[in-house]
This record gives sequence, C-alpha cells and structure tokens, in this order.
Amino acid sequence: MEFYLQLFISGLVIGSIYSLVALGFVIIYKATKVVNFAQGEMLMAGAYVCFALTVQAGLPFIASFLLTLAFSVLLGLCIERLILRPMIGEPIISVIMVTIGLSSVLKAVVQFFWGTDIRVYPEVLPTEPVMVAGVPVAPVYVAAFLLSLLLFAAFTLFFKYSRYGIAMRATAFDQQAAQSMGIGIKNIFALSWCIAAVVSSIGGVILGNINGINIQLGQLGLKVFPAVILGGLDSLLGAAIGGLAIGVLENVCGGLAKDLLGLGGFREVSAFIFLVLILMVKPYGLFGTRHIERV
Repeated sequence: MEFYLQLFISGLVIGSIYSLVALGFVIIYKATKVVNFAQGEMLMAGAYVCFALTVQAGLPFIASFLLTLAFSVLLGLCIERLILRPMIGEPIISVIMVTIGLSSVLKAVVQFFWGTDIRVYPEVLPTEPVMVAGVPVAPVYVAAFLLSLLLFAAFTLFFKYSRYGIAMRATAFDQQAAQSMGIGIKNIFALSWCIAAVVSSIGGVILGNINGINIQLGQLGLKVFPAVILGGLDSLLGAAIGGLAIGVLENVCGGLAKDLLGLGGFREVSAFIFLVLILMVKPYGLFGTRHIERV
C-alpha cells in the first residue's frame, strides 16, 4: 500500500508541473488561438539557462532563478514580436507549423551550447526526507508541489483582479470587442507569450532540481498536451485539474502495470488511452467551452 501511496504523491508533484506547462498552452490559445508546439522547448531552454547561471557562472540559485525569469520574458517577447506577429492574418496551420519549427530551432541551440549529456543541478534543499501521510518524501518534491500551487493561486488572482488580467480575459472572449474598448491586442499577445515562457521555465527549473536535465526535456510539451486537451484548451481550471490528473494517472497506472503485469512502457501511453476515452464523451474536454455553429 505504501508503494502505491508513494506513486500517488509523486504523481501529484509531476502533475503540478504538468499543470504549469499546460497553463502556458492555455494562455496562448485563449489570447491568440494558436496551439504552441514549442512549449516543451521553452521549458527546456529555461532549465538550461538556470543551470548555466548556477553551475557554470557560479551564481547563487535564487539569483540564477530570477535571471532565468527575466530571460524567459525576453524570449517570449522575441518570439511574439519577431516570429508570430508577422504571421497575423495567415492561415492557422501556417502559424502552428511555425511553432513546430521554433521547437526544432530551440532544441538545436540548446544542443549546440550544452550537448546531449544529462546535467544535474546542485542540491538546493536538504536531502533528508519528510513524512507525508506516513510516506517519506524528498523535500524537493514538497517544495515543487507547494510552489506550483502558489503560482496557480497567483495567476488566478492576476486574471481575476488585475487590469492586464481582465484585459487578457476580454481579448480571449472577443478580440474585436476588446479592441473597440481600447485594449491593445498586440500587447496582450506579447504578454501571453511572456507568461507562457515564464511558467514553462519555472517548470523546467523544478524538473531540473528533481531529475536533472537533458535534451529530451523538450518532449515534455507533448506529454503535457493530453492534460491540456483533457481539461479544455481554453480553461485555466482545466489546465490545473488536467495536469494533476495526467500526472497521477501516469504514475499509478505505470506502477500497477509494471508491478502486476510486468509491462514497463505502459506509463507512456496510459495518458493518451485515458484521453481518447474522455474525448469520446466530452469532445471539448472536461472544462472546455462548447462551440455551436448555426448555418
């Protein structure tokens, strides 16, 4: 029983990171109607920048983390201004292909500077495990989960009460109406990419402290995609719940399959199987907005 409880707790931690990355997907989609397939590579870039500042430049971790967030803002601005803004008005498939190309470029840049070897962050937190529900859990797992919850609470308050958050919600609901009310749509697009880059980098840094980093970290974007679709592409609440659900599902189903059936690779496909079953009943996801077209 303790083994499965450990799997559940680990799944919650990984799921909370999935939720952060899914938040980036949803923010960009709500504001621009673009599905960003470079989300995982943005996470990878942030993780490597923080690693370089901490290990190679010798800066304290907190300073490296803050500088990584600043880098993420600049990365989001550059992507939106130089790559996505010229694509306004183009077919949506063209914009999606641009994000796929961007993912390859970011992966090539990271591989050029840091190679493909696994890099390990220095220990930031104590290694002595803490007891959670009678199960020993590494402090980095507890910190990762609490940080993810704190960030989600902060972004929820931002979207509900801040001026820019309300402007982003208005833009997501109706771009033409928002523009007629004096909201700068292009500025909202840029802000959405900056936020997506920041939350992705935070997720990358958290994962780096848990498992280390390598070039395969960029594939996390595709692993998070089932969480985004499950919760609904335009739902922030769906991103949170979908990420947690997929994280727990992967860990528990993977552990069960390996323990009972000896299947080692079931964890990688369990999320997609579950996603297909859910979409057969809820095609727009659990919390997605249902669009009805009348002709």
